[in-house]
Amino acid sequence: MDRAPGLSVRFKLTLSYAGFLMLAGGLLLATVWVFLLRYVPEVIELSGFDVPRTPGSGPRPGPFVPDRADLVRAFTPWAALVLMCLLMFGLLGGWILAGSMLAPLSRITRATRLAAQGSLSQRIQLEGRSDEFRELADAFDAMLAQLEAHVAEQRRFAANASHELRTPLAITQTLLDVARNDLNRDTGALVERLRLVNTRAIDLTEALLLLSRADQRSFTREHVDLSLLAEDATETLLPLAEKGGLSIETSGDIAPTVGSRPLLLQMTTNLVHNAIVHNGPDRGTVRVTTTVQPGAVVLTVENTGEQLTAQVVSTIAEPFQRGTARVHDGHAGVGLGLAIVRSIVQAHDGTLTLTPRPGGGLRVTVRLPAVVNAGPKGSAGASR
Repeated sequence: MDRAPGLSVRFKLTLSYAGFLMLAGGLLLATVWVFLLRYVPEVIELSGFDVPRTPGSGPRPGPFVPDRADLVRAFTPWAALVLMCLLMFGLLGGWILAGSMLAPLSRITRATRLAAQGSLSQRIQLEGRSDEFRELADAFDAMLAQLEAHVAEQRRFAANASHELRTPLAITQTLLDVARNDLNRDTGALVERLRLVNTRAIDLTEALLLLSRADQRSFTREHVDLSLLAEDATETLLPLAEKGGLSIETSGDIAPTVGSRPLLLQMTTNLVHNAIVHNGPDRGTVRVTTTVQPGAVVLTVENTGEQLTAQVVSTIAEPFQRGTARVHDGHAGVGLGLAIVRSIVQAHDGTLTLTPRPGGGLRVTVRLPAVVNAGPKGSAGASR
């Protein structure tokens, strides 16, 4: 934004300090005038003496006693000199004091310009005790740290998304080249392979759009019961679980919260789907539980499966991270299931916790703000 040139803050503060000092000096001199000179009479008369106004001006020798006019003539030049000294002292002292006070602001300005040029690793790190400038610097450092982490995450996400989107396009290009060079090739198999590749590209695009929508928090909030969403998700995915020889168990309390029902349903569906496709190869189990805690509702989805380490669990929710054990090769997914869950949870001011189960598998806990005075608790599901 273009602005007209103006006075610097340091110069304005200097003028303010000097002006205040001049005002204080003027008031002090005015006080001297009011409470001293006003009590001096214009003409002083001493009984029995003929007092001259100036030395040697009268017919008789005698002591010189100044009247008001004499004090005014003596007071005025000294008052002007004092005001001039106060002005010079105020300008010099104000300039030095303003520079010392604004020095942290200069460091903040330099850091801001470096950040605007793309150097997000720059930090101000003001020393000393806490004050307004240091609180501002600490807040700015925290903002830069969050921006740096966010930009790094977005760059990784963009690189991964580009790679994931390039894969189906490259496969499609290869299949088309093969079909063009081999006119006798069976087109039915080619069309089916192209359909699968195109479906994967569409799923990835829709997942990216859903992730962006959750990150932007562009949704309407309403009262939602997580226990009902858990039932809907398990009913929808029950055929997939039965196909893999898995059992799904749902139980818990009514868990009212506030948020977007479609997004929270997508979150629950992703968790249940993830628990199914990352389960054990034979007779695995998926448990979905809703509970109510003070000020929060909790959705827990856990599944059996291979033993996971804490290091592996800490990276599962990253975009395009995929597990290894799956009950069906046709559900490879796009690697955004838990990343979408994490974004939806964050958009609803909740927390997502992933922990490995002692016997193998994963436990995912979603904690969301509860609705106050939402009604009595009750059973929300049964085993299947």
